[in-house]
Amino acid sequence: MPSSNRSFVMTKKHSGIVYSTNSNFIKPDQQDLRVWKEYHGGKAVTIVREYVGSATDLESLGKELKIKCGVGGTVKNGEIIIQGDQREKVMKLLEEKGFKVKKAGG
Repeated sequence: MPSSNRSFVMTKKHSGIVYSTNSNFIKPDQQDLRVWKEYHGGKAVTIVREYVGSATDLESLGKELKIKCGVGGTVKNGEIIIQGDQREKVMKLLEEKGFKVKKAGG
């Protein structure tokens, strides 16, 4: 049992959380994430915005996206920032985890 006082049950179909005793928990399919492409310092970055959840969960999601995209990045100010234009890959990965995802910006 994780030390964060969260109880959950996992299913094979969704491989995600289907029940939580945490009253502040929001399921992935109840979130509408936006995936942006912006330029920072002349280089493209992919930014995931509008995540609702704990900072720890956001950090974990950011780490997983960086690993699966094979690039660097960071999590700050409630956003996941991934190096390069990884929008399509990030969107696919988030959808596989059960999130509702929309491409935003240019």
